[in-house]
Amino acid sequence: MSQPLPLHHSLAQERARSGARLVLRGIGLNALLAAVKFAGGLFGNTYALIADGVESLLDIVSSVLVWAGFRVAARPPDEDHPYGHGKAEPLAALAVACFVLGAAAWIAWHALQEILHPHGSPAWWTLVLLAGVIIAKSLFSRHLDAVGRRVGSTALGAEALHHWSDALTSAAAFIGIAIALVGGAGYEAADDWAALLACIIIAVNGAIMFRRAVGDVMDVAVPAVLEQEVRALALGVPGVAALDKCRVRKSGLNHLVDIHVRVDGSLSVREGHDIAHAVKDTLLASVPHAITDVAVHIEPV
Repeated sequence: MSQPLPLHHSLAQERARSGARLVLRGIGLNALLAAVKFAGGLFGNTYALIADGVESLLDIVSSVLVWAGFRVAARPPDEDHPYGHGKAEPLAALAVACFVLGAAAWIAWHALQEILHPHGSPAWWTLVLLAGVIIAKSLFSRHLDAVGRRVGSTALGAEALHHWSDALTSAAAFIGIAIALVGGAGYEAADDWAALLACIIIAVNGAIMFRRAVGDVMDVAVPAVLEQEVRALALGVPGVAALDKCRVRKSGLNHLVDIHVRVDGSLSVREGHDIAHAVKDTLLASVPHAITDVAVHIEPV
C-alpha cells in the first residue's frame, strides 16, 4: 500500500490537476470555435476567418501539450526525480511559445498570398460571428490569466496569452472585414492586411511567452518580495538568530528553498537539528508560497 503524500505535495498535486482541468476546458472551447471559424470563412468568403480557425486548431495542439505538462507536474517526487516533476510545466509553456511563433509565421505567409491574389468581398454576417469569438476568447483569457497569476503558473500564463492572441487576430479580422464591406470595390483584401498586422502582435506575445518559460527552466531569480517573505518566516522560528544565504527557485507551480540559518554556537547538535527541522516545517506549511522542498544549513553565530 502506497504511503499518503505529505500535505505540501498533495497541495502541489491538486494545483497541477486544477490547471489541467482548466486547460481541457480551453481545448473544448477552441474545438468549437475552430469549427465556427472554418464554416464562417468558407461560406463568408474571408481568409482572415480561415486563418483564425487554423490558429484555433494550433491552440488545441499546444493546449494538449500544456495539459500533458500539468499531468506530469502532478506526479510526486520519486527516485529519478527527487525534487518532483515541476519542470514539466515550464517546458510545456516553452512548447506553446514555439507553436505561437510558428502560427504567426504561417498565417503571415498565407495572408500575403491572399493579398497578392485578390478575392471577393466577405459576407456581412461574419462580423457577428467574429464579435462572439472575440468576447468568448477575451473572457476565457482573463480567467486563465487570473488563475495563472494566483498559482504562479507559467504554462497557464502562456495559455492565457495564447487565447488573447486568438482574440486579437479575431479583432483584426473584424476590423479588416468591416473596412472591406464599407470600402467596397478595391478594399476586398482589407481583412488579409488585418490578419497580417495581427501576426505581429501574435509574434510579440510568443516572444514574451518564450522568455518567461526559458526563465523558469533556467531557474531565474524569484521576485525579491518572495525571498523576503521566506526570510521573515525563517527568522520567526524560535532559536534562529540570523540568516545567511537564502535561495529560492521556481519549479513549475512550486518553489524550492536553500537556506543558511545562524543559531547559538553553544547549542548541541540535536538542538541545532531541531531548529533546522522547525524552519523546514514552517516553510513547508506556508501554503501561499507553494514550497515543496527546503534544505536548511546550520551555522554558529
